[in-house]
Amino acid sequence: MSKYKTIRWEKPKLSYLLEHKTLWTTLILLLLCIAGAILSTGIGSQFISPVEVVKSLIGKGSAMHEVIVLKLRLPRIVVAILVGAALASAGAVLQGLIRNPLASPDVTGITEGASLGTVLFLFLLGGHVSVHWMPVASIFGAYAVTVILYLLSWKNGASPLRMVLIGTGLSAAFKSISYMFIIASPYFLADRAMTFMTGSIYGSSWEKDVYTLLPWLIVLLPATWLMARHVNVQALGDDVAGSTGASVQRQRLILLLLSVSLAGAAIAVGGAIAFVGLMAPHMARKLVGSSFGGLLPVSALIGAVILLVSDLVARTVFAPLDIPAGVFTAAIGAPFFLYMLYRHRNQ
Repeated sequence: MSKYKTIRWEKPKLSYLLEHKTLWTTLILLLLCIAGAILSTGIGSQFISPVEVVKSLIGKGSAMHEVIVLKLRLPRIVVAILVGAALASAGAVLQGLIRNPLASPDVTGITEGASLGTVLFLFLLGGHVSVHWMPVASIFGAYAVTVILYLLSWKNGASPLRMVLIGTGLSAAFKSISYMFIIASPYFLADRAMTFMTGSIYGSSWEKDVYTLLPWLIVLLPATWLMARHVNVQALGDDVAGSTGASVQRQRLILLLLSVSLAGAAIAVGGAIAFVGLMAPHMARKLVGSSFGGLLPVSALIGAVILLVSDLVARTVFAPLDIPAGVFTAAIGAPFFLYMLYRHRNQ
C-alpha cells in the first residue's frame, strides 16, 4: 500500500501528494482543536459541561447557557483559533521563504509594524471609520516594516541573519513609536491600545472581531496553502529553483505578501501576540517533516491550539483577573527563541 495520498482538482488544475501520516496528524489535531474549543467554552466563572455546551451550540440548551456560550464565550474561542492559525501560517511561510528557523512575524518586526498601523488607526480614525477597516491599517503597517526590513538588509542579497537582527531593531523602534501615540491619546483610546499591544482577545464579539477577521482568512489561508508548494522548490536555492522553470522572484513576492497579510489581519484583531508564528512551525516539522503541503495546515492547527490553551490559562488561572493571552505566549516563546538562537549560533 502506498504511503501517499494524491489530492487532485480539475478546476483549477492542481494536485498535492500527502503522506498518510500527515493526513492522520492533521485529523488528530483538528479533533484536538474542536475538543479544546468545547472544553474551553465550558470553563469559566460558571462551569458548563461539554454536553451542555454542545446542546447550546445546536440550540437545545437552556436559555442561560445559550447566552453564556453563544454570546459571551464562543466568539472569544473562535477568535483565538483564527488568530493562532493565521500567525502560525504566516510564520511557517516566512521560515521557508527566508530559509531561517528564527524567522517569524514578531522576530522580523512585522508584528510591531502591524501594531503601529492599528494604533494609528485608533488614534486618527477611531470613532470615525468602521472597525472592519482596521485590518487594512494593520496590513499596511506590516507592509511598511517589511519594505524597510528588505531595504536595510540588502547587501548583495538579503542575509537571513541580517534580517533577523535588523528586524529585532525595527521591532523595538516601531514599538516605541506606538507607545508614543498611546501616551498622546485620550484615556479611553490609550487603554484600548495598551490592551491591544499586550496581545489580548478579551471582550471579543461576533460583529467586531469574528466577522472582521473571517473574510480575510477565508481568502488568505486557502491562497497561501495553494502557493505553499512553491516554498518546497525555493528551499532548494534560487539557482536550482530557477532551473526547474519556477518564477522565483514572482513566487517569493506573492508568498511574502500573503504571509504579511495573514499576520497583519490577525494582529488587527488579536493584538501583538508574540511567538506563536515561531513555535508552531517548528512543532509541525517534528510531526510531519518540512514538506509544505502538509506543514502549513499542521502549523495552522498547532497555532490555533497554542493560542486556545494560552487564552484559557489567561482567563482562568488568575480569575477574576483576565490576563492577556500574549503574556503567556511570550512567557513560553521567549525561552524557545533563546534556545533556537543558541542552537543555530554557528550557522
